[in-house]
Amino acid sequence: MKKLLLMAAVAVFGFTNVNAQDDDSNGGQTSKGKWLIEANTGNAMLGTTGIYFASSDGSSEYNIGLDGGYFIMDDLAIKAGLGYGGFSPDEGDAASSFSYRFGAKYYVNSMIPVTVDLTGASGEDVYGDETPLWLGLGAGYAWFVSNNISIEPGLRYNLSLNEDYTDEGVLQFNVGFALHF
Repeated sequence: MKKLLLMAAVAVFGFTNVNAQDDDSNGGQTSKGKWLIEANTGNAMLGTTGIYFASSDGSSEYNIGLDGGYFIMDDLAIKAGLGYGGFSPDEGDAASSFSYRFGAKYYVNSMIPVTVDLTGASGEDVYGDETPLWLGLGAGYAWFVSNNISIEPGLRYNLSLNEDYTDEGVLQFNVGFALHF
């Protein structure tokens, strides 16, 4: 019985997914001239335009941000994003940061997003005198749950471009939620 339910769920998922991704009656979700607005889960280790919240031992960190893009050709969007975050320690002064992102996102076969972007951050009492920069490379899968909404899990590697801040890269798993219109 469990196998039958699993097979039925996979069939419904596949039918829904194919119909949403192959619906070209509106020109396709990733067609030239379309817009993209997305929110991604973030990572506290670097400046981000994502969304996250973490709390431990009375200290908390948060970030909120969005990315937007415009498809300059089928499957290729130019993107920009902004984020604002803060850190509230158990003792001491709170700090805040501002993040930005510029880059491009290409959808291979209109469903495998590949990104390359530059992310920077600044913040009083967060990064000291440094203004860290990261080159981000990512890939994932766009699951179009409807004609205008996609869920995009993926992996991202952020290569530090500022050795005075850090010479380490950061690998992260993200889940993105995007609106296409």
